[in-house]
Amino acid sequence: MSDSETMPEATAPEAPGSAPALPREALEIASGYAFSGPALDLGALLWDGTCLPDAQVRVPLPMLNRHGLVAGATGTGKTKTLQLIAEQLSAQGVPVFLADVKGDLSGISAPGQPNEGVTGRAAEVHQHWTPAGFPAEFYALGGLRHGIPVRATITSFGPVLLSKALRLNQTQEQSLGLIFHYADQKGLELIDLKDLRAVVAFLTSDEGKAELKTIGGLSTATAGVILRSLTAFEAQGMADFFGEPEFDTADLLRTAQDGRGVVSVLELPAVQDRPQLFSTFLMWLLADLFHDLPEVGDVDKPKLVFFFDEAHLLFDDASKAFLDSITQTVRLIRSKGVGVFFVTQTPKDVPPDVLGQLGNRVQHALRAFTPDDQKALKATVKTFPNSAYDLEELLTGLGTGEAVVTVLSEKGAPTPVAATRLRAPESLMGPVDAGALDQAVRSSPLYGRYAQAVDRESAYEKLTSGKPAGAKGPDEMREAARAPKSTPQPSMVDQVVDSGMFRSLARSVGTQIGREITRSLFGTARRRR
Repeated sequence: MSDSETMPEATAPEAPGSAPALPREALEIASGYAFSGPALDLGALLWDGTCLPDAQVRVPLPMLNRHGLVAGATGTGKTKTLQLIAEQLSAQGVPVFLADVKGDLSGISAPGQPNEGVTGRAAEVHQHWTPAGFPAEFYALGGLRHGIPVRATITSFGPVLLSKALRLNQTQEQSLGLIFHYADQKGLELIDLKDLRAVVAFLTSDEGKAELKTIGGLSTATAGVILRSLTAFEAQGMADFFGEPEFDTADLLRTAQDGRGVVSVLELPAVQDRPQLFSTFLMWLLADLFHDLPEVGDVDKPKLVFFFDEAHLLFDDASKAFLDSITQTVRLIRSKGVGVFFVTQTPKDVPPDVLGQLGNRVQHALRAFTPDDQKALKATVKTFPNSAYDLEELLTGLGTGEAVVTVLSEKGAPTPVAATRLRAPESLMGPVDAGALDQAVRSSPLYGRYAQAVDRESAYEKLTSGKPAGAKGPDEMREAARAPKSTPQPSMVDQVVDSGMFRSLARSVGTQIGREITRSLFGTARRRR
């Protein structure tokens, strides 16, 4: 504890029949959480090793769109904290998005089971614990394992996010952007990976070299590297995640018939070994929401709270363009009523420009076993406001389900740092049975909309099976390159674009085809409604 604790302890007057008065320092901290409006209950104040259940630590509901951070070492209770906050948001009518990396958040849909640990924690923090399940939808990238399939088209995913998933360097990322620009201009719709691969294969072929020259700054060598990366990416089984029907992020904003917010759980255990893929998919969901939602300014409660688990994966090896886009998205999406919570081990996993925008903090215990751990601990302490606690000592001594909290008050000012014993979730703390999960997925009204993949005519078909008579596909181009050259013919893309088939298709699919697509943050395309 700090030097201030060596001073004689002053206490507030104790009214007859009331609970014991709080120490002066604890009273000052507790007063910072005495909000008059709707709020989420996080737990009870810890002071000098004692839980003070009459000093409740809370976060105002309107401040949940000011973003936040849930951090802590493995095994300290971060997942249960997400579950606790998600439950209360749902109960207040706020939809929630959870990325379930480990596969243990599906229990939010089922009532919890009482045991000694739960009832003991509830008694300690004066929680009226009642088992309850919450309305939930379960999704899975590409439909792998249990969940409604979530897919994105290559066109809407955009070059910046795709470059991150492909692990391209900055030069290759810029070159991929030129390829997207070319496809947009030529009306070559990029629905799935084979569409993009077909366009790049064409541009790197002898027949496509003339077209390649029209794309400033794109070399044959770099295009070849991108093609090989795409081929390897597809060979690793990534094709299922891209295509149609594309997921509509408006489905994340739903409420149940009883007014509670729907908790959307994206099941990620099947792809947890592909962190570059799922972290960029999470960012695509957030970017798509940003594109589509109107400005609402400050609201009484968020339209959605989005929990971004394993956040460090998003920032690892990220290009400057990628980091700039994240920073801008986080800064601006608040005014659209969306709150974003990054979930990771230490605040240093999050770039300073992003961390500075996270007004609500729940920091679980940190380890200090190695020099790197000690350095991370000191860096974490520096990110907190001045405190009555010795935070270095406190953060290494917190138990499971305890955390250091500071949030934004109803006036938007930081609250005092509060060591907190957190409440217990009321839903099941663990996964539901796989059979029950599958039943929930198949009975969802959204399942029929997204379950069956659709492969309509797009760039691949135009450049191969859907090409005009006499035009060649990428494989045929290579064979043609070995044959004697004849009189030069118009390029294949010109043949496609000039064909009656293409003009008919362009009219049928709307104004986005046949002209360059409008792109925004991350190079993502605005959704066609």
